[in-house]
Amino acid sequence: MLIESYGMEFTADARAAGCAVPVFTPLGATAAEILEMVRCYAGDGMVFYSQGDLVNAVASFAYGYGWLDAGVFLGYLLGRCGGTGPEIDDSIPDALLDHLTEKTNRYQRMLSSALEGVVVLPDSETRMCSAAQHINTIAVSAFTEGTGLLSSGNFVAALVSFSYGYGWLDCGVRAGLFGIVGDRGLFTI
Repeated sequence: MLIESYGMEFTADARAAGCAVPVFTPLGATAAEILEMVRCYAGDGMVFYSQGDLVNAVASFAYGYGWLDAGVFLGYLLGRCGGTGPEIDDSIPDALLDHLTEKTNRYQRMLSSALEGVVVLPDSETRMCSAAQHINTIAVSAFTEGTGLLSSGNFVAALVSFSYGYGWLDCGVRAGLFGIVGDRGLFTI
């Protein structure tokens, strides 16, 4: 899939998403924050794309999809879970390869630190604990997959994986399922 198609699909999914809980409740306020993050990253990604910054466009779209899918999973949002989407087989221009390499390696380090910097908050006997564990599993899986893709030289797919997993984890923090015990600057809290 082309980066533009990936972005258009995500943007359509972001526009179609809505809050699943009453907005005047604490859950509704969190849902609105999650939805705002999803839509901001759709918009940011399209701006990056229009400016020719394909690296930041890819990262924005994948990160936003992580927020969207986590928000739908948690029941805060109504919408289609897109997953990471089809594999992007679009090429990154040679002029952007250094930027792609730097950003992909940085996102690998950031996701690793983010995973180490959170703890599950809900009691182990609650459904929300299971939800937090699921989110952690998604983020760890994305980190593992991204690391393998990075090792094989597929930087675009690795960046998608790291960004997507990071979106899930960051959404889980915003939803109150994780406590931050590491660098707070790694999260949009």
